[in-house]
Amino acid sequence: MKIINRVVRVVPVVLAVSMLQAIVPRPAPDQSEPIAITGAVIHVGDGTVIEDGVLAFDQGVITYVGTDANSPAFFNHQVIDVEGRHIYPGFILPNTSLGLSEVSNIRATNDVVETGDINASVRSAIAYNTDSELIPTFRFNGILTAQITPQGGLVSGSSSVMKLDGWNWEDTLLSADGAMHMHWPARTRRQRNEISGQFETVDNEDYANQVQVLHALFQDAITYTGSPVNLNLAAMQNVLSGEAKLFIHANDARDIVNSVQFARDYEVPEIVIVGGRDAMKVKDLLLQESVAVIYESVHGLPAQSWYDVDEPFKVPFQLHDAGILVGIGGGETALDSQRNLPFFAGTAASYGLDRETALAMITEHNARILDVDDRVGTLVVGKDATFFIAAGDALDMRTNQLDEAFIQGRLLELQGMQQELYERFYERYAGQPIE
Repeated sequence: MKIINRVVRVVPVVLAVSMLQAIVPRPAPDQSEPIAITGAVIHVGDGTVIEDGVLAFDQGVITYVGTDANSPAFFNHQVIDVEGRHIYPGFILPNTSLGLSEVSNIRATNDVVETGDINASVRSAIAYNTDSELIPTFRFNGILTAQITPQGGLVSGSSSVMKLDGWNWEDTLLSADGAMHMHWPARTRRQRNEISGQFETVDNEDYANQVQVLHALFQDAITYTGSPVNLNLAAMQNVLSGEAKLFIHANDARDIVNSVQFARDYEVPEIVIVGGRDAMKVKDLLLQESVAVIYESVHGLPAQSWYDVDEPFKVPFQLHDAGILVGIGGGETALDSQRNLPFFAGTAASYGLDRETALAMITEHNARILDVDDRVGTLVVGKDATFFIAAGDALDMRTNQLDEAFIQGRLLELQGMQQELYERFYERYAGQPIE
């Protein structure tokens, strides 16, 4: 990758300053000239693999994907030979609070949850912090696009899909307000027994009241005329019309059934289940209603003590095999694990899925579910040049080593605080600089 470093990497002086200050790398400059990358193993993202392939892009858009490295069309391109390295579409992370939460136990750095049960008018996009120190750590693993999602209450608000590079939220916005997030009330909850000190499962005594609150919201939204102004009811109009999808957060089989039936009773056209731990138990309903699933529990524990310990690993294959559109999420909203998204897909690939289908669940499938598949998710002519180059298998934590990454053709600076600190102390204690 020496040619890439010499030809298109950002100015070294700028990099040196950012490393010394240990701050988030500055946003990448726009692509200045057409580039053709040759000699690559191209993972298109739809199950197709192109050996000794060529990927060309100009002005941030893919212009060629194939095997003709000697095409006259590339004579005015910077031609870069990557010598058998792998090219992947940028991974897409759904349902994350990235950019909304920085230090979980410091309230001033969290802009994730609003007070109250109904916050349909909340828009995550305008609260997104492009200077979050967490963003570079996600890009290191190939996550280049994310659905930034508010949390809390019964209706949390609208999520937007963002590119993980830009000066401000307007720069990074890929798709605005494409989903409304509803958390279906659980019939049971976990609480600590005051006598034994152990956690136990108890009934949710507020379940009926919480469901009634949701009924009231949807009934009022259906009859809303715009006067007097009610921001929550106004925000619900896109859900009822199908312009925005309703993302229902539910795990228990009964909760999934009740929530889907609830949404259909109000004629909500587009539904996605987020979580979906018990989705296989109600697969017939999901198929009948054409409901997609973002499965969040690949590295979770089994729902019941008598299940096999590897039961969650198998669910993505089982759902896919049943004909359900399934994407893999990062494990609910735990930021400490979401950067491991590609490794969740790698685990699923060891339990029934072939590797390219597992890859599609964090690229093409997630793009389709988030309605951004016309821009990202696969390496296809006309889509954004959002991809990365890796030395090995990007779904394996042992070989997921990114050499370069691009968002809309812009070459990202992958060197961040973690790498700078590693190199500083390696040089100090090993007694030799890193080459």
